[in-house]
Amino acid sequence: MKIRKAMMSPATAFACMLLLLFGLRVLAICPPMCQCARSHRVVDCSGRNLSQLPDSLQHNIRVLNLSCNHLGDLDRLLSHFAHLRVLDVSHNRLPRMPVHLPRALWEIHASGNRLRLLDKNDTAYQWNLKVLDLSGNELERVVFINNTMPNLRSLNLSHNKFWTVPTNMPSNLETVDLSHNFLVQILPGSLDRLPQLAYFYLHNNRFSAVSENVFSQLAGLRLITLNANPWACEDEENITDLLSWMQHTPARVLGCPCYTRHVCGEAHQLPPTGAWHIASYTQSPMSGEARDHRWPSMQAVTSSSLSKWAPSNQPSNMSATNLSAVDPVVFKSAGIPLSSSGRGLSTGRAHRTSTTPSPSSKKTSGVIRSTNQGLPLGAAQMPALNLLLTAAVLALT
Repeated sequence: MKIRKAMMSPATAFACMLLLLFGLRVLAICPPMCQCARSHRVVDCSGRNLSQLPDSLQHNIRVLNLSCNHLGDLDRLLSHFAHLRVLDVSHNRLPRMPVHLPRALWEIHASGNRLRLLDKNDTAYQWNLKVLDLSGNELERVVFINNTMPNLRSLNLSHNKFWTVPTNMPSNLETVDLSHNFLVQILPGSLDRLPQLAYFYLHNNRFSAVSENVFSQLAGLRLITLNANPWACEDEENITDLLSWMQHTPARVLGCPCYTRHVCGEAHQLPPTGAWHIASYTQSPMSGEARDHRWPSMQAVTSSSLSKWAPSNQPSNMSATNLSAVDPVVFKSAGIPLSSSGRGLSTGRAHRTSTTPSPSSKKTSGVIRSTNQGLPLGAAQMPALNLLLTAAVLALT
């Protein structure tokens, strides 16, 4: 051994030591069953049938994807990754949130596990957390401590087993998804500390009514979904306040309780005056039965109705072919949306005439009047023809 050291120069020995150290480090940077990027600080170990945390993970990793594996316990195994920002452990077999998670985390994705409870200590020290996704678990209760997770903006608790909306949710939340649960009530005051909540998803639950003024403190609300709930519309005492709130909120409400329309409570700005108008519902302009305050009232008849009502001896310039060609143009000029077939409101019946028709509706009324004039002309000619026939018979006799 001494002979080898004597034969090796100091520079060569130093180079060998560096090569050995860096060689071991290269082998330790990225586990062989994972893929790494961005200087090996983004690690993807998803879908590898892992039952335990891979060895040789670099301590300064920032993103770790462990989704779609068979992990059942990560307690105290991630605490030393002090620079970790994004952790994805979704679709594993975790019965609870891992203990001692890094406090530098920005995002935690833990959907599709077996979580039954989110304890107050699970999130007590997550001061930097912005996104928390716990959807698709078996959660019945979550416990938040006041003034914890001050930076949390998005909370996804959908597809769980909640019966009531969680209380003490972080005050700076902007998006909360509680859809596809078993929610039946919102306790009074539960939402009063959420002034920045903009998107609130409550569809596919079991609400029949909500407490009075439960949404009144949501000053920043932009969208709320209430569809697929068994609202008790016959119970006026408990549902009136909700219906009144829907009529006055500037937020977009999807799935209006006690309405057949899909959208309600949306504020519309009318172009002529610039004044705000709160519509009880909005409807797609392509609907055949659509009615809107912006569309002029008019007498409307489809081409099929015109051809049916017109007499057999109609003038040559009002043939059924001409009517079919003119009809779509008339409806388009009047502002009535065409159906997919290219015709107007294909209801098969006439509508009442407006008392103050628009200029375009006057054109349509003129077409209808000229068509109906064929019937009186034919009726007037019949007595004259009868007299002529009678005179001819008498002359022959």
